[in-house]
Amino acid sequence: MADYIAAGYVAAGFGAVRTAFFGAVAAEPGLGAQLVAYHHDRMVVDLTAGMDHDDLTGLYSSAKGAAHLVVALLVQDGVLELDRPVVAYWPEFALDSLTLRELLSHRSGLIGVDGGLSSEELADDQVIAARLANQKPFWTPGEGYGYHAFVIGALTGEVVRRATGRSLREIYDDRVRRPYGLDFYLGLPESEEARYRPVQPSQAPSTGAGIDPHSLLGIAFNLHADSPTDLVEFANTRRVRALGPVSSGGVGNARGLAKMYAAAIGRLDGRPPLLTPATVAEFTTLQTPGTDLVTGESDHFLLGFEATGLRYPTLGPRAFGHSGAIGAQSFADPDSGLAYSYTRRRFTAAGGAAPENDSLIAAVARSAAGSRPS
Repeated sequence: MADYIAAGYVAAGFGAVRTAFFGAVAAEPGLGAQLVAYHHDRMVVDLTAGMDHDDLTGLYSSAKGAAHLVVALLVQDGVLELDRPVVAYWPEFALDSLTLRELLSHRSGLIGVDGGLSSEELADDQVIAARLANQKPFWTPGEGYGYHAFVIGALTGEVVRRATGRSLREIYDDRVRRPYGLDFYLGLPESEEARYRPVQPSQAPSTGAGIDPHSLLGIAFNLHADSPTDLVEFANTRRVRALGPVSSGGVGNARGLAKMYAAAIGRLDGRPPLLTPATVAEFTTLQTPGTDLVTGESDHFLLGFEATGLRYPTLGPRAFGHSGAIGAQSFADPDSGLAYSYTRRRFTAAGGAAPENDSLIAAVARSAAGSRPS
């Protein structure tokens, strides 16, 4: 049991976070989890159990947060325009009236392809984009929204590639990952493979077992393919880690993601915030009131990011980030100056952000509210 005692650091005033973290990992022996938080420019929590601090694992849709941080930077630079049609950047794209804003808001209806995608295709964003360019949408574009689970990164990544001549991964590496030394990758180099710790299946039966593969949820998660996607196998495949599909192939740890979000909203390592106040205001405005047609969630998306502040009541309404299927949750809260990342190696039964995030985020937020930045 010693391996599962919460180890690491908490700043003065954040002792309740260690207690909450210990309770979470003690309830699920063998879990393997990491928790890191920043308050303004200061790391205030750095805890781990059953893993080393610098271990890496598959963090799935956490990649969408990194991808859409890049998109926000390109909008901020004037390279991309939110209300310009996607086809202006990508002439082969068949939905000629869909805007970039609508695409980022999961409104295109292009949640998958007829017959599904193979595992080889799902690993390669350019292949996914080519398959989607002429795909008939699964609802009228712009009239509803639904989680584009496996494909949103390929769609937005293709817009980035056409507008800049560079891949989203290259821009992320140059402008975000390398300058801050982040342990979060959209494509894991071979040199870092020794630190990868395989994703583990849930110990409980999956709640997804009864999903109709031809429902919107089934299509979005590629369950209608001849070989439905096994998420554990997917992350643990070297080709997926190497190519880093930006919808589903993020690899990293809590230190990397928390620092990324801290850099997005605050001064860090002697650099100004990555995002200006105007960009934060634009990208933290709710785009999707109402019910997600795929997941059934309410008020799900900002621009590219999930509306994290509407899910966790101890956060400000502008908190933005993204969960990962393994149970991970990461975000920035511009109102409180918090940046947070919780990662784990074992799937939850339901997938998505693990339930323990509720208590962990509450402990972090309440500790920060009682603390003054040094």
